[in-house]
Amino acid sequence: MAQLWGGRFTKETSKLVYDFNASIRFDKRLFDQDIEGSIAHADMLGKQGIISEDEKNKIIKGLQGILEDVHSGKLKITEEYEDIHSFAEANLIERIGDAGKKLHTGRSRNDQVALDMRLYIRHEIEETDAVLYELVKTLLKIMEENIDTYMPGFTHLQKAQPTTLAHHFGAYFEMFRRDRERLASIRERMNYCPLGAGAMAGTTYPLDRDYTARMLKFTGPTINSMDSVADRDYVIEYLNALSIIMMHLSRFSEEIIIWNSNEYGFVELDDSYSTGSSIMPQKKNPDIAELVRGKTGRVYAALTSLLTTMKGLPLAYNKDMQEDKELTFDAIDTVKSCIVLFTGMVDTMKFNKEVMAESAMKGFTNATDAADYLVGKGVPFRDAHSIVGRLVLSCIEKEKGILDLTISELKVISPEFDEDIYEAVSLKTCVDRRLTTGAPGREAITKTISFYKEYISKGCNWK
Repeated sequence: MAQLWGGRFTKETSKLVYDFNASIRFDKRLFDQDIEGSIAHADMLGKQGIISEDEKNKIIKGLQGILEDVHSGKLKITEEYEDIHSFAEANLIERIGDAGKKLHTGRSRNDQVALDMRLYIRHEIEETDAVLYELVKTLLKIMEENIDTYMPGFTHLQKAQPTTLAHHFGAYFEMFRRDRERLASIRERMNYCPLGAGAMAGTTYPLDRDYTARMLKFTGPTINSMDSVADRDYVIEYLNALSIIMMHLSRFSEEIIIWNSNEYGFVELDDSYSTGSSIMPQKKNPDIAELVRGKTGRVYAALTSLLTTMKGLPLAYNKDMQEDKELTFDAIDTVKSCIVLFTGMVDTMKFNKEVMAESAMKGFTNATDAADYLVGKGVPFRDAHSIVGRLVLSCIEKEKGILDLTISELKVISPEFDEDIYEAVSLKTCVDRRLTTGAPGREAITKTISFYKEYISKGCNWK
């Protein structure tokens, strides 16, 4: 059992206790970050004269060799080590001798793991943003192709007013744009280096924390050494952002599942993003959308778990905080894979435009426009609202849409109706007359798309 402590103990740790305490099974994911942080720490120790120049060079060369050997497969990370830190240090000492024992000078596993986790989360924020960027690019492409694709807009899952597919997808573009802004804000707030905080009270060695922070591309060092090792706010914030991303993906998935149903028939999913039934040969199931919807709860669980873990912890470091990793790693993997698969599913989806337009007409989505038409004829809006309500009731009884009625039938409801009503409540007119910022009208949505194209042209935040 390779471990970094033991001098104070007279008995071997129970194998059960060791296995329960060990984290190498999951924190091996932090290997690259651990090596990166250790190289920066060794460089600083040499700069400050805490170790000799020769010792610094040996340590850095040894760490780089371990990194290369692990990546090439020559060296395996095995579970004989307690954690990734003991794996790296034990192999370093084995390779370079006593100089390797000086690497940990002025450092604790507490600030070491805090650093590794910050470096890892910072990297994963960038990776999450990159896949979100590909998703919003895909949404923008679909928007540009569907400015005139009419469909019903819904409230309470009932048809409300006519809109366009571009407008509908624009709502999700906004959600994912906010998600990217949220990630950028978290990254900025967390980008401070805890290395040098020690176990919780700093160290007596003359460390240059500003130097290591610059080397590791942090804004600066953390200010309070206790908070440095006890803080996991950035992980919680990131999990919160991931949960919101999944909530947005789940809402979108729910709509695609509904639109893909026989009753709606708005979309057809590509075969490569669908599955069949083992018993019903006619089935083509929206499994990707359903799994995205289902995996949302899994990500929520990670957030709730860490919040619960942290809520009762006194300062500073406690072993409970080892629980910040497994579920976080799983949540990150889940979200990134969901975004990638969802992007592919949406990109290959076919839209049944005629069905969508027909659905909008059959659902009286132009009723508000009919009322506005009467207002334009001098009828007070409240009276116009009542008249169109009776008009809709008459259409339902006759199993017709508003545009299916003859002018004589319309005049029975109100003498103010005239031949121009048909143009006034057509889908094109209903949509294009909505010109306010953020509306689905061609003029308004074209401006929105221009704004999005400029936004997309700026690329990923950190690429």
